[in-house]
Amino acid sequence: MFVFALAVMFKLCTIQFIQGDAYRALAEERTIQDMDIPANRGNVYSADGSLLATSIPKYDIRIDAIQPKQELFNTLVKPLADSLSKFSGKSSSYHLKRIKKARLDKNRYFLLARDISYSQYIRIRNFPMLNLGAIRGGLIVTQEEKRDHPMGGIAERTIGYEKIDDDGNVTRPGIDGYFGKKYLRGENGKRLMQKIGNGKWKPIVDYDQIEPKDGYDIYTTIDVNIQDIAHYSLLGQLEKYEADHGCAVVMDVETGEIKAISNLGRNKNGKYYERLNYAVGESHEPGSTFKVMALMAALEDKVIDTSTVIDTKMGSKRFYGRSVTDSRGYGKISAARALEVSSNIGLATIIDDNYSDQPRKFINRLKSWKLNDTLGLSIIGEGIPDIPEPGKSNWSRNALPSMAYGYNLEMTPLQTLTFYNAIANNGEMIRPRFIKAVKEFDREIEVFDKEVIIQKICSDQTLSEIREILKNVVVRGTGSRMYSENFSMAGKTGTARTDYSNSEEWRKDRKYVSSFAGYFPADNPKYSCIVVIHKPSTKVGFYGADVSGPVFKRIAQKIYTETPLVDEIETLEVVDVITNEDYESFYKTAQIHKTIMPNVIGLPAMDALALLENMGLKVKMQGVGTVKSQSINKGIKVKRNQIIVLGTS
Repeated sequence: MFVFALAVMFKLCTIQFIQGDAYRALAEERTIQDMDIPANRGNVYSADGSLLATSIPKYDIRIDAIQPKQELFNTLVKPLADSLSKFSGKSSSYHLKRIKKARLDKNRYFLLARDISYSQYIRIRNFPMLNLGAIRGGLIVTQEEKRDHPMGGIAERTIGYEKIDDDGNVTRPGIDGYFGKKYLRGENGKRLMQKIGNGKWKPIVDYDQIEPKDGYDIYTTIDVNIQDIAHYSLLGQLEKYEADHGCAVVMDVETGEIKAISNLGRNKNGKYYERLNYAVGESHEPGSTFKVMALMAALEDKVIDTSTVIDTKMGSKRFYGRSVTDSRGYGKISAARALEVSSNIGLATIIDDNYSDQPRKFINRLKSWKLNDTLGLSIIGEGIPDIPEPGKSNWSRNALPSMAYGYNLEMTPLQTLTFYNAIANNGEMIRPRFIKAVKEFDREIEVFDKEVIIQKICSDQTLSEIREILKNVVVRGTGSRMYSENFSMAGKTGTARTDYSNSEEWRKDRKYVSSFAGYFPADNPKYSCIVVIHKPSTKVGFYGADVSGPVFKRIAQKIYTETPLVDEIETLEVVDVITNEDYESFYKTAQIHKTIMPNVIGLPAMDALALLENMGLKVKMQGVGTVKSQSINKGIKVKRNQIIVLGTS
C-alpha cells in the first residue's frame, strides 16, 4: 500500500510539473476553439435585377443563466422578464419563473427566442441583462442563414440550392448549387467559442476574430415576365390534361440566353410544383420533333430535295418485319409535305432508302451537329443523349427507320431546343446560357458571353428550305390549329409513345409524350421555345398539336403582348438637310427684317405666323395652308402691335 501511494504521488507530480502544460493545452483545445461563422451567401438575380434567391439570417437567443453575478441577476431578472413578456405576449411571471429555474439548474444554454429576424434580434439584445453582452450578461447568439425564394416556386429548380446530405456529400442542383462553391458561398469567419457541455458552445466575446466575407451575387438570364408567362401557361395545360409532368423553355435566338425555364411535376395530391429539372436532366425519345434533323441530314447530303416524291402508301408500311403507321394515309407526297404532315412512313422511307447501305453516313451527319454530346451546361445533372450506331447493343436493321421519326434514340428537351434555335439563328448553334454576370455590388467579377458550339450547321439552301417547311407546319400542317394571321410562328409537333407493350392495360391507358419545338416570329425569329408534356390523359387528348402546341402559342403571343419591349437608338441628334435649309432661310429673313415688312407669300402659314409675331406684329389668318396674300406689302416700315392680315390657301 505504501509503495502504491508513492507511485500515485509520483504520477501526480509528473502530471503537475512535467506534463502539466501539455495537458492544460489539450484541455483548453477541447473546451475553447475557433468556430466557423458562416458567411452570407450571395444573392441570385434575374436579368432585370429582380431578386430570385437570397439568404435571410435567422437567430436563436439563449442565456448562460449562471454567468451573471448574483447581485446583477437579482436586479435585472425581473426587467428582463418584463421585456420578454412584451416581445412574446406571454406573462412576465412565466418568463421570470423559467429564467430563475434555469439558474438553479445551472443551465448554461437556456433558450429565450428561436428563429427570429435581424430586427427582432437587435430588439432582444438590448433587453436588460442581455445588453451587457456575453461576459457580464450571459448573452448567447447563434445565427443561421436560410435560403429564400422571393418569387415563390417559379424557376425554383433552375435557381437551385446547395445542400449537404446525411453522408456529408454536397448536392448542388441548379444555378445556386453549381456556382455555390466558386462564387455564392463566400468565406467563413472565426469566433472564439467555449464548450459548456452536452455538445453546446457559447461565444467567449461579442466580436469575431475573423469577420466572414460575403459571397458574390449572380445575375441570371431569366426574364421574370417571360418566366411568369411560361410557368402559368404550362401549369394550366398540365392541369387541363391531368399530365404527369412537363417543361417549357424559352431561349433568346441570337444570344442563347435562357429567358424562361419551367419544370412542373405532380405530387400525390395532384398539385404541380418544381419537382425536377426535366428540361435539363430528362433524356427521352423526342418523337416527331426529331424528323427535322432527319430530313435536314438527307437534304444536306443531297440524297433528296424537297420535291422528291415519297410513297407513304395508305397509312401503313412494313420495314424489316415491323409495321410503321401514320395517323391516316397520305399516298404519294413530296418530302417537304411529309414533314409538314409528320408522316412516320415518309421520313422512315427517306432515311431507309438512302442510308440503309451506309448507315454511318447518317450517324456521322448527326454527330457533326453534336447531337450525341451533352451541351456542357453550367448546371449539374444534364441528361446524356443516346444516338445508336452500328456495333452498339441498341442497333438493329430497324434502328435507322425508327430514328427517322424520333424513336430508338434519346435527347433532353434543351438539347432539342438548341438545334431548333440554330435553325432560327441562321445556322449558328449556341450553347444555352443561364448566367449573365457575377458581381460584388456594382463591380463585375466575371461576365459570361455567348459561346458558339457550331459556326454553321448546314448550307444556306438547306436552312432556307427547312425554315419554309417549319413555317408551313403551322400554316397548313400538323400545327395548323396554332395558326394566326396576326402572328407568325414556325416549328414542329411531336408525339411519342412511352410504353411499347401491347397489353390490355396499355390499350386502356396509353401513355405518350407530347411536344412542340420552334421559334417566333417565323421570318425574323427573336425567341425559340420548346414545350414537352409527359403522359397527358388520353381521354382529353395526347397529340403534340393539341397538348403542347397551345402552350407554345400562348407563350409566344403573351411575350409580344404583355412583355415590355425597349427600342434603343444610338443618338437623338438627327440631321435633316431640308429642315436645316428651311431654318437657315427663316433665320436669315428674321435678321434682315426687324422693322421692314418682309415678303411672306409662299411660306407655310405657321412659319409666317412665327416670323411676324417675333417682329411684334398682330397676325390675323384667313384659312390654313400656304400664304397667298399679305395686307402690308413688302418693304413697308411697320410698328409694334400693328395688325397684318394673311390670306392662305
